Amino acid sequence: MLPQLPYGPYALGMPTIAEPKYGAVIFDFFGVLTFNMVEVISYFEDREKLARGTFLRAWADPRGQDLFRQLELGEITQTDWNNGFAALIGVAPDNLMARYLNDAFPAHQVIKVARQARTAGIKTAVVSNSLGREPYDPYAGFDLHGAFDEVVFSAEHGVRKPDPAIFRLVLGKLGVPAERCLFVDDSEENLAAAYRLGITPLLALDEKVVARRLREELGLPDL
Repeated sequence: MLPQLPYGPYALGMPTIAEPKYGAVIFDFFGVLTFNMVEVISYFEDREKLARGTFLRAWADPRGQDLFRQLELGEITQTDWNNGFAALIGVAPDNLMARYLNDAFPAHQVIKVARQARTAGIKTAVVSNSLGREPYDPYAGFDLHGAFDEVVFSAEHGVRKPDPAIFRLVLGKLGVPAERCLFVDDSEENLAAAYRLGITPLLALDEKVVARRLREELGLPDL
């Protein structure tokens, strides 16, 4: 008769398996899952024959800030934004959002890491200060709902970054505590808001650097 063996991780001298550092990664959309937005804006200005800095000056203007805030909260339509922002920068309003985001192509290296993380059992989410879906849908072609566990668009919930409520919302959807979440964004203001809730921030300015840093933080192999 074989002796009865004790159960548990130390029964046969086997080491315990440490819990992964992160259980979830939260991604911003514009500038993280797309090309760098500074470059996107520069290309837009060149096509529209605008002086460099025109867009960002209008964005920093209280009127421009209010237009973005209202659009991101779903208080105005994308067409309203097109008309209002076009007047600030002196261009035609026709489908301005599509012209502005013409070069916001997918950041394939970061998206690949997001898929790799999800395959490894790490939950993934997108939290975007949304810019409307009509007449131009900047999310078309990304299959966010198929590629990520959770997708939160600010306009659908009436709350936007850096409001801590939007981070609490996505944490609740993911079912992962803040201290086990990594948040990737190209805005230091948004990262600071997440950090105050206990979420680890990662600044995204360069696609290659972000992809490498993510693999390091998540313990993922280079593909």
